[in-house]
Amino acid sequence: MTKFLKIGGKAILICLIVVWSIFPVAYVVLNSFKFQRDIFAFPPSAFFTPTLRNYADLLSKYPDFFGFVANSLFIAVLATLLSVFAAACAGYVYSRFRSTALSASAFYLVAVRLLPPLVITIPLFPWVNQLGLADSHLILILLYATFWVPLNVLIMKEFIDQIPKELDESATVDGASEGQILRYVVAPLAKQGMVACAVFVFVFAWNEYVYAFIFTIQNAKTTPLILSELMDSVTGTNYGILFAAATVQLVPILIVVLALQRFLVAGLTAGAVKG
Repeated sequence: MTKFLKIGGKAILICLIVVWSIFPVAYVVLNSFKFQRDIFAFPPSAFFTPTLRNYADLLSKYPDFFGFVANSLFIAVLATLLSVFAAACAGYVYSRFRSTALSASAFYLVAVRLLPPLVITIPLFPWVNQLGLADSHLILILLYATFWVPLNVLIMKEFIDQIPKELDESATVDGASEGQILRYVVAPLAKQGMVACAVFVFVFAWNEYVYAFIFTIQNAKTTPLILSELMDSVTGTNYGILFAAATVQLVPILIVVLALQRFLVAGLTAGAVKG
């Protein structure tokens, strides 16, 4: 009886977590196919006449929207590649070498990651303007990549720690340099960790709002900024268009997360079983 209650309790808990996780996404997607009058109808109806009107209005009234989606994609992909490359190199160094300077820098990495992003970001603003990087894709790529480097370095170190050093020594005997060992020996074996790091950076860069709000004006605007502008429209919020835009913004991130979810779990549990 006790065992039955435990299993039943776990099943109920899992169902609640699933509903809690899926409900916001389902709410946005379903409402994107409703007429404006049906979105907030009370009591809500489970059955409605679907329409693509909101998507058509999004295209006609906000023709630049998909350009900003392309901005988000470009920035997120390059920030991901840059962050993963830096984290893999640094993770290799932290895994294979020991020194007082490295220990101190590792502490610095963790300390910087604990600071609120605005503490670091706002003092950067005058320098970014001085260098002419404001409202450019480059500044967002650098900021997004940098923000995740400390955590990704720790993740990559845990993955590379699990690769036997004897493989490095064998490659050294064959005349391989440190760069060649990293590229041809370590990187292929640590690719699961690299993909996990990539997922973290991509999801963050795709959804990030504060940095984009501070450092962009028009050219490098990303999708989250446009969604906020849709809510602040002077003519009132058209929730149908807003839900359609949010659904379009959800599609790439859902594809990435669903396709790479097993690597994401591996990244979250990196080092969890290490003795």
